[in-house]
Amino acid sequence: MTTNVLFRWRALRGAAPWLLALALLPLATRAQEQEGVQVGGNSAFAKLVPAENVERSASQQYAHMLQQADGKKALAPADNAQLKRLRGIAQRLIPYAIPWNERAKQWQWEVNLIGSTQINAFCMPGGKIAFYSGILKTLQLTDDEVAMVMGHEIAHALREHARERMGKNAATGIGANVITQLFGLGQIGQTVTNYGAQLLTLEFSRSDESEADLVGMELAARAGYDPRAGVTLWQKMGAANKNAPPQWLSTHPSGSTRIADIEANLPRVMPLYQRARKTRE
Repeated sequence: MTTNVLFRWRALRGAAPWLLALALLPLATRAQEQEGVQVGGNSAFAKLVPAENVERSASQQYAHMLQQADGKKALAPADNAQLKRLRGIAQRLIPYAIPWNERAKQWQWEVNLIGSTQINAFCMPGGKIAFYSGILKTLQLTDDEVAMVMGHEIAHALREHARERMGKNAATGIGANVITQLFGLGQIGQTVTNYGAQLLTLEFSRSDESEADLVGMELAARAGYDPRAGVTLWQKMGAANKNAPPQWLSTHPSGSTRIADIEANLPRVMPLYQRARKTRE
């Protein structure tokens, strides 16, 4: 207990209980804010590109992707058991996304399953989620592990990593004329057009991936999914990607690094998981 807190406690010992509680409320609020993982604010580079433009582009690409999958009879129908499972997990995760990004309130969330051997899943800006059947079949994911994957992908969208990457590209392209271009938005609009088409294949940095691991783990924990599944998930990923390049040759952190980060942050999210489980019982 710090000196200031101790002084307040002694001064209010004889006060009415409600007054004492009121005096200590700011402390409780600060403690509550410290729950969960700590990753800081979104990148300032994201603000260089209008969120509406990125989300509109993502929605168009997502619709085109679904149309292509449907044409190949690879889009799972609404009554598909695995798709129902994915949508059920998403329904539990999404309410906890909003505190991370207020725009998530307005997103038209979608979850779809595409028949493919790829071990992959993603969430595009605006809440457009897709899983490939390969990741479910090859890794034999439990619900807890699916929640970790989905939470990770949702975190990329919430933290606006794609928008940040576009902002950095825009800043590089603007160069010395940054002020003029920012006010005119000409270069910014061009950047969204040029890079928007790459949303499906955009690679994130190691720091983005690490951040998404932690935020996704918290989302899963708050929704009542065991965050320890992050460890088993990356063990399975490691076994499925034995020929993956070493960490220093990849934008992705190595599996062992991710597991270590997850384990280091488990004490921050396990209480959230345990509380969620009690609520659901």
